Amino acid sequence: MMGRPGGLETLKSRCNSSRSLSHSGSYHILDIEIDRGFEPCDSGMCHTVQGDIPLYKYSEVPHFLQGNPYVVHGYRVLLPFNLCVKSLFIWSNETLNIWSHLAGLFIFIYLLLYDNIIVIPANNGSLADHVIITLGIFCFQFCMACSAGFHIFCCHSERASQRWLAVDLTGISMGIIGCYLPAVHYAFYCLSIWRDLYLIIIFVLTGATLFIQLNPNFLKPSWARHRLLIYVGLVAYGVVPTIHWFVENGGWESRVVQLFVPKVIVVYLLGMLAFFFYISKFPERLFPGMFDYVGSSHQLWHVVILVTFLWWHQAGNEILLFRTSHECEA
Repeated sequence: MMGRPGGLETLKSRCNSSRSLSHSGSYHILDIEIDRGFEPCDSGMCHTVQGDIPLYKYSEVPHFLQGNPYVVHGYRVLLPFNLCVKSLFIWSNETLNIWSHLAGLFIFIYLLLYDNIIVIPANNGSLADHVIITLGIFCFQFCMACSAGFHIFCCHSERASQRWLAVDLTGISMGIIGCYLPAVHYAFYCLSIWRDLYLIIIFVLTGATLFIQLNPNFLKPSWARHRLLIYVGLVAYGVVPTIHWFVENGGWESRVVQLFVPKVIVVYLLGMLAFFFYISKFPERLFPGMFDYVGSSHQLWHVVILVTFLWWHQAGNEILLFRTSHECEA
């Protein structure tokens, strides 16, 4: 269901009403204002009406929603909590951003159960295997949930948008840990000292990234390039343990190297593809307004990230099978 086009007078009214900060009959969770005694169906959340949620043009929305001038239509603006949730069921320029990662969350919930109940026991896995696989999938779930949450509530208010951006960035850090954790554990399965050292380094780097987020400037648009470089560096660090693992296993002559180096290459190619969409704003840069609802760069970024996580999860299961069926050399 497509939301109706909004008018400037309606938007001005919303802006004025949003300036009345805290009401005695409401409370806040992550800067989302929720009425006390909130009942979903009484608020109208159970019935989505097209006229409830107007959509606006890029030129009409507040500055904190102006991130991509090539996405011209379909913006939700200053919605209360119940309409943010209801907007899940209308067609806006955030619909695919939201549902791509909500779907990812549900997929990884299923994979968490499937791996622990079927895959790991079938491969004679240990308790440590259950823990590592579970933690890795949980990181992916957390990333998907944080991303979907940001895109649902970023239109609530400027403060909520900033708070949920911080949540989203935290989810990205967790998603990166989810990639490293099983990979390093199984790659250095027979070299526990190096395994522990690399895991410690990864957690320290991720902790430093989260600490930098506390800087008041970190979430400002002027820091967008710095944020991007920090996360690119965090991902690129994975080349270091990969080269070490390659050498320790005897190079291309090793069966395990032949099996898994191509998978590592694919995951980095997918990462570069996602990065390309994120920074280039392709394809909407070439045809402004054409990809407002389907096919914009951020939507493609979401899909590629989900595919990357799924690819790496499958690779993790395959290296689990390899390690449980091959003894460590003395």
